[in-house]
Amino acid sequence: MASLVRPRHGRMLGGVCAALAQRFGTSANTMRVIFLVSCLLPGPQFLLYLALWLLVPGEKSATTAW
Repeated sequence: MASLVRPRHGRMLGGVCAALAQRFGTSANTMRVIFLVSCLLPGPQFLLYLALWLLVPGEKSATTAW
């Protein structure tokens, strides 16, 4: 399994669904639909998304100028 990293390409808002899709080997659109359907259920899904956005590191660029 791949590590949990928010990709630079293929993300819409924060890249959380794209990161989860890479981690679990599914498409990003499938993960987005699962998230949207889960928002219809009671629970802290939106807060979990925000927490993952803050806690999951972004993908490092291959070309850094440092």
